Amino acid sequence: MSDPNERTAGERFTGHGSEWKSAALSAKEAQGATAWVEQIIDRRSMLTNKDRVEDVRDAMWQLEKDGEILVHRVSDEHRPVHVRTLYGWDKKIPTTQLWHHKSCGQCGNIPGYPTSLLWLMNQMQIEYLDETDQTSCTAWNYHGSGIGNVESLAAVFLRNFHQAYVASKAQGLPEGYYYPLVHCGTSFGNYKEMRSFLMHSAKLRERMRKILGKLGRLVDGKLLIPEEVVHYSEWLHVMRDEVAKRRVIDCSAIRATIHPACHVYKMIPEDAIYDETVLDGNRVAVSTGIMQTLGTQVIDYSTWYDCCGFGFRHIISEREFTRSFAIDRKIRVAVEEAHADVMIGHDTGCITTLDKNQWISKADGRPVGLPVLADCQFAALVCGAHPYKIVQSHWHASATETLMDKLGIDWRARKAEFEEYLKDVAAGRGETLYDPRRMITSGPGYKRLGQPG
Repeated sequence: MSDPNERTAGERFTGHGSEWKSAALSAKEAQGATAWVEQIIDRRSMLTNKDRVEDVRDAMWQLEKDGEILVHRVSDEHRPVHVRTLYGWDKKIPTTQLWHHKSCGQCGNIPGYPTSLLWLMNQMQIEYLDETDQTSCTAWNYHGSGIGNVESLAAVFLRNFHQAYVASKAQGLPEGYYYPLVHCGTSFGNYKEMRSFLMHSAKLRERMRKILGKLGRLVDGKLLIPEEVVHYSEWLHVMRDEVAKRRVIDCSAIRATIHPACHVYKMIPEDAIYDETVLDGNRVAVSTGIMQTLGTQVIDYSTWYDCCGFGFRHIISEREFTRSFAIDRKIRVAVEEAHADVMIGHDTGCITTLDKNQWISKADGRPVGLPVLADCQFAALVCGAHPYKIVQSHWHASATETLMDKLGIDWRARKAEFEEYLKDVAAGRGETLYDPRRMITSGPGYKRLGQPG
């Protein structure tokens, strides 16, 4: 038998198939190939010069009129704020009575992400439901491996949004009382895509009626479709003035760079929020808007448009590409070009990629480091949230101490407080942001407030 090392000598295994070949570009050619990113695409000309894109909600209203679907509306009781999307369309962002659609990646890798959001809502006395009866959106599997399919994704979408619709019944409240708020950018983009597919495919709707019927997830025999698919960063954007009222730390000296997530504003781009008060309406408004309102210096950088490098498929099969891209196209540019103190994002995969891969920069002898936080984490931090108990900066691989030093936070003292608090946790005396009795809304486990836990 021949030596396996001889058989594979010179071969390159990428996981993408034989069609994946190096372009063998010189450094100059590579720069030319990506130079368009640095041109003036700020005015959104790549999108707004196109023919008018269909508003999928037009098809949604017609299908409801025809009796095929039921639309879960953003009602007045959700206290919506109206915003404008890319083409000037109106979008309603609910601000209260929210059902938290959590992120598997946040809860597993960046727990300070959801806790910061819940902490901010508690500070503003926002009514919400944070229950356990939810599944992952499964979109990472779909984009990363190709094993998933549209039917499975659509079924999960409809199942989770149906749960958001009926969860209030356990409290004796009417259906639709809570409106879903999606934490993850991947879920956000995926769900909007599935909604579009459902509106345009009678065959897919019929398949979903059979599946959802077996699950008991139809409403009067109809599929339930949300009027709006809403991302947490959109809620934070419309609440930015209220958040800023609670700021207790001066952050005017902070130079912040923004990484806008592909799944938030490039996927179904016509649904992304643009605001003329945020960088003259040149960029997607979320994250930048809250950072400006909190008083930071939002600094531009040439590779703002680039993906973080995560890309789903190559984080699995071309991980070194992901790492080098995240460092050389994003982090290093933000540090050397923008002299940033922090990079702010609004998506699970982006924060994970940009934060947890910086160690690889030491491999070529050019180490670079930059704190990476979600917009809600930074907002909670400057509004007085504990940097370890709430923001949970110790879960981040990139150091956040330099940022806290510049904000005037005595992180050593706060870390000592946290270490003492961990003793209470070990003894069963930990604190919670949310009454655990409200987390289960189905089955015998649910206990109404006022009942013993």
